This record gives sequence, C-alpha cells and structure tokens, in this order.
Amino acid sequence: MRFLILTLSVFLFSVSTGAKQDIPSGNKFKKEFLERINKVRQKGCNCGRQYMKPAPPLVWNEQLEDAAMGHAKDMYKKSYFSHDSKDGRKIVDRIEAAGYGRKGFRTYQVGENIAQGQLSIEEVTDGWFKSEGHCYNLMQPGFKEIGVAWYNTYWVQDFGGREEFSDEVKKLIKSGKARIIERE
Repeated sequence: MRFLILTLSVFLFSVSTGAKQDIPSGNKFKKEFLERINKVRQKGCNCGRQYMKPAPPLVWNEQLEDAAMGHAKDMYKKSYFSHDSKDGRKIVDRIEAAGYGRKGFRTYQVGENIAQGQLSIEEVTDGWFKSEGHCYNLMQPGFKEIGVAWYNTYWVQDFGGREEFSDEVKKLIKSGKARIIERE
C-alpha cells in the first residue's frame, strides 16, 4: 500500500533590517542545518502544545536541495511567498520534478517549510522550531531526508520520506504475484 502525505506549514516571515547575513555555503551550510535539526530530533520537543517524541536523524538529499533551491529562486525572481508556485506547481510537483520520486517505494511523503528575511541558519531554524506547523515538519518521524536552500532572502526546506518494499514483497512484484496500485 502506498501513502502520499503532503505537509504544508504556516509561513514564517521577518523583515530584513539590512544587517549583514551570516550564511555559510556548501558543506558547512548542510552540516550546520543537519546538526541543529538532528540535535532537537534526538531529544524531542514541544511543537506548540504537542510534545513530539525523539525522531531518527535526517540525512541530506541533493534532489530535495535542488527542489528547494528552485523554489527559493522562483519566489525571489517572481516576487512572491507561497508554497504554491506562480505557475500552479505544488510541493510534490517540484520535488518530483527534481528527481525525488515515489515509484518503487512502499510509502512516500513530502513536506516543506519556507521563510523570508532571516539573516542566519540559527535565526531561521530557531524560528521554524518556535512555529507549531514548521516544528511539526521538523520533528515528523516519517521524514527521513532533507534539502535546504537559501537564495537572497528566501529560505526553503524540503522534506522527504520513502520506505522501500521488503525483499519478500519485491520478489512477489518481480514475479508478477503482486502489483503496485497507486493511491493519492
């Protein structure tokens, strides 16, 4: 059985004060995000009034990063702030277009956090953890992978979670004794 879970979060917006942005690049960017998020996931936390149990650590996924960067650039270039692209694409559309697909997986779920104007990874991460909806995405145990992008003043954090079929089920599918039926 396949599941598709789309998670939307509330917006997090702050006005830039013109202060210098302190955003590392490359591996430092990835490492800082993963350390900050996984430290909280390891302990568990309150997302609003709901306690979220500890969750397994997230790992970086380049396809999710590509989807996040594409959306951050698009929002900047077209001057908007939304989970829905101006051309009508939704989160799942952008993530699948970046290569993070569902075919061949038992379960599949994606989600997204967006923000604008924060000046550092610390500031945007702290804000997301203080926002109930964003925090819920960050602590969702079904999310296994993450990709984050920053472009100009826009932050996009894309989440994914996929589980493969067991070896036994894979053999049944390959032999034709079982088949995959997609449901949304």
